Amino acid sequence: MKIFILTIFCLLILLYLFAICPRLTKKKNMARLHHTMFAHRGYHCADRLIPENSMAAFKAALDHGYGIELDIHLTRDGQIAVFHDDDLERICHVSGKIESYTFEELQQFHLLNTSERIPLLSDVLTLVNGRVPLLIELKIPGRSLKLCQAAYTVLKDYKGVYLIQSFHTLGILWFRLHAPHVLRGQLSSNLTASDPDKPWFLTFPVRHLLSNWIARPDFISYKMKDLPNLSVSLCRHLFGITVAVWTLRTESALKQGLKSYHIQIFEKKAENY
Repeated sequence: MKIFILTIFCLLILLYLFAICPRLTKKKNMARLHHTMFAHRGYHCADRLIPENSMAAFKAALDHGYGIELDIHLTRDGQIAVFHDDDLERICHVSGKIESYTFEELQQFHLLNTSERIPLLSDVLTLVNGRVPLLIELKIPGRSLKLCQAAYTVLKDYKGVYLIQSFHTLGILWFRLHAPHVLRGQLSSNLTASDPDKPWFLTFPVRHLLSNWIARPDFISYKMKDLPNLSVSLCRHLFGITVAVWTLRTESALKQGLKSYHIQIFEKKAENY
């Protein structure tokens, strides 16, 4: 009986390790990005009329040599808009989801009462032109993965360095299947802490990286406040892959992120402009 129990226990450990195992063949590619600091949604500062995910924020990041983290949605007419929230209320002070508008319709709205408007991903790529790495989060609100195909269509001829990441594991799986050369990351956190109504059976696997077997990410991008996490630690120390942490908004958080993790996604308010 003891041998049987021990065998089952060992099998469960092996199954767990199989589930969280990332892709191991791109570790050298990811190592080139270690110690890269990514400005979260660009180097934005509302007090200086530089809204998040705006061309002004991306220009500020370029001026300081920071990598750029940004978010993308698919508009109703199939354009790739750079925007974080699922709805427009917080940033544009209008109702409705971004997917419900055409890009032309979105251009009537301003970001945080500034002259800045929602940009296209293609405009950001033209601006950056390979000068700094890009960390692109796929915002996939439902089951449709059309954003993945649309994003890759725009990105496939881009010569600069970029990474794809998402909370939506199936979005990362799309890149595993259709563009395996693209470096891909699993975003995660203690998802139920911010939204307790999210289904447990969906959030638990992502929180503990148990869905890695589906997408086999090249890096883990985790909320630093929710660390340590056993699966993240094993991915880093056992499998040796890159861990990015977000979002670092204080000097102490930035110091910890620089000391303990490979990639830092940060914000600074009204500093170094």
